[in-house]
Amino acid sequence: MIGVETIARIRFEHFQNGKGIKRIARELGIARDAVRKVLRSGATEFAYKGTVQPQRKLGDWVETLTAILEAEARVPRRERRSTIRLFEELRGRGYDGAHDSVHRFVKSWRAERARAPAQAFVPLRFDPGEAYQFDWSHEAIELHGLPLTVKLAQVRLAYSRMPFVRAYFRETQEMVFDAHDRAFAFYGGVCRRGIYDNMRTAVEAVFVGRARAYNRRFLQLCSHHLVEPVACTPAAGWEKGQVENQVGTMRDVLFRPKPKVKSLEELNAWLAEQCVAYAKRIKHPEFRDRTIFEVFEEERPRLMPFLGPFAGFIEKPTRATTTCLIAHDRNKYSVDARAAGRAVLVRVYADRIVALLGEEIVADHPRSFKRDQVVYDPWHYLPVLMRKPGALRNGAPFKDWDLPPPLSAIRDRLRRHVDGDRQFVTILGRVPEDGVAAVAEACAEALEAGAANGDVVLAILARKRQPPAPPSIATPEALKLKTEPVADCARYDNLCKRREDAPWNAIRSSTP
Repeated sequence: MIGVETIARIRFEHFQNGKGIKRIARELGIARDAVRKVLRSGATEFAYKGTVQPQRKLGDWVETLTAILEAEARVPRRERRSTIRLFEELRGRGYDGAHDSVHRFVKSWRAERARAPAQAFVPLRFDPGEAYQFDWSHEAIELHGLPLTVKLAQVRLAYSRMPFVRAYFRETQEMVFDAHDRAFAFYGGVCRRGIYDNMRTAVEAVFVGRARAYNRRFLQLCSHHLVEPVACTPAAGWEKGQVENQVGTMRDVLFRPKPKVKSLEELNAWLAEQCVAYAKRIKHPEFRDRTIFEVFEEERPRLMPFLGPFAGFIEKPTRATTTCLIAHDRNKYSVDARAAGRAVLVRVYADRIVALLGEEIVADHPRSFKRDQVVYDPWHYLPVLMRKPGALRNGAPFKDWDLPPPLSAIRDRLRRHVDGDRQFVTILGRVPEDGVAAVAEACAEALEAGAANGDVVLAILARKRQPPAPPSIATPEALKLKTEPVADCARYDNLCKRREDAPWNAIRSSTP
């Protein structure tokens, strides 16, 4: 195909310099027919128009490929497959043609669909305190210098557009509960309706129309906060379009560039501050004379009162091992020794793990979101340690045990003795009754006296357990004796002497 530069040169040489077709073709190295076409058409540009290529191999597969593309069009754009993946699926079904045919057909089909009229929607409008919208998004951060993708719970008040975002490591049901509690505490109130998509943590089954089978625990959350849940129509994101738009907006405002934080708590505190700052500087899309935060302040009195956090946990029964461990989410947590080998009920919160034996709590740990971790509480193993003091030296729960400084110092001193482990375990055995603070204070007193051994520490604790001496009572003046009694042992001797000198005593001694 001849370019516009060559066309301009041909026209200049012929019309300005008077050269013929043959000479121009020889000088420019192109065919005379091409020069003749340029001069006779008078055009300054030529465009290539491709002819329709036959699709003999694809011909029998057009309907199958069209059905696949129509199904793909109903999913989000980022989930649609490339032409290579579509070609591989057709090959798996028996297609033996080339990829080029599939690529041309898919490109043409999608271009034709893109020119179709846009779907029309009805604009939505909400009253103050009427509804909020909830959704999840995935965002990239740097945690301790390492890249990480966190799950972001996004909440938006439909009237004031006030945003709230909070980051989590998981997108599970207990995180949904915690996100609602945090959002309502942040807003200082609750809306009457909550608008959701059909997330599995809330909706168990989708029926015809608006009918849904909600999760039992999710209904308890809504009942606690007096919220009416409303689920959108599948693939109808426009029904909660505000929070959908918020996802993209907050990604641009807060996560580009990626935040660099040392903990999730630091990130969430920063996100709460940024939500307020964003609302204070952005104008409301409907009330252009006020900011989002000013409209939110107007909406706040119309919210229902926040009744306090919901007991947002999920429960599962499990059995503690004989090593006093329970498992959850590829991690293990210790429980009290009395629960070893017994069935316990595990309550999983957003930030902690609680285990119950009947109604009694036998474990309460901060939740770990790493994998293959073992979280110990050494005090859980104290009853076992009392029976097996030798486990103190190599027991896994007692490695790097964070004890109070006096207890650590006593432990270091007792390691020099043959029965040092037994003495230290005896000291630890007083912790359940006397408390860690009292035992540590007794250890500090023993160290100060230079007598760091178990008997001395136990004696100090026993002395401190003795009740204090009762206070002396002041005697009233009316009850005081005129003659105070005097402790005099000689008075007893005088009584004995008088007894010996008595007449009847002499008579008794003279009787045969």
